[in-house]
Amino acid sequence: MKPDHQIITDIIHEGAHVLDLGCGNGELLSLLRRHKKALVQGIELDEEQMHTCVENGLTVLQGDIESGLADYPDQSFDYVILNQIMQEIKKADYVIQESLRLGHKVIVGFPNFAHLSARWTLFFSGKTPINEALPYYWFETPNIRFLTISDFIDYCKKKNIHIEQRYYLGKKGRISFLPNLFAQNAIFVLTK
Repeated sequence: MKPDHQIITDIIHEGAHVLDLGCGNGELLSLLRRHKKALVQGIELDEEQMHTCVENGLTVLQGDIESGLADYPDQSFDYVILNQIMQEIKKADYVIQESLRLGHKVIVGFPNFAHLSARWTLFFSGKTPINEALPYYWFETPNIRFLTISDFIDYCKKKNIHIEQRYYLGKKGRISFLPNLFAQNAIFVLTK
């Protein structure tokens, strides 16, 4: 199991009602259904990925999360998951606010663009970083924004969003010392 998926699975309580925004091929939804007996649902923009989910017996709608969440009633999910998509969406604030409206808790996971290896590559080679957390060349990346742990914490303070839990991941496990420098990925649990 991927480290971020393991942490998210540990966070979700048994039988929870979960919405995964940008669920990809449904790998995380399948894990949550199997290990936590969660009632899972996803939204995915990519038609091929959505079909993969449906073929695997998952309830996934094809849609754009940046415009298609208004039909869901307030607090209709225990958890809304935004894992590894924050760097790929244009209306990040809108999606986070809508997620907080829809779910009692929101789980946000993203690659940390301020990781030491990214800084090192940019500083010494003058090139866009490519590493385990950021595996794409600049011309093929789905990322449209650069997000750091410090940026996200500042955003939450500014928007009065409570960070209930935080997890920082490095190559070999969790990071506790200087996460904005040493963590490749971050996972936050948010509430209003």
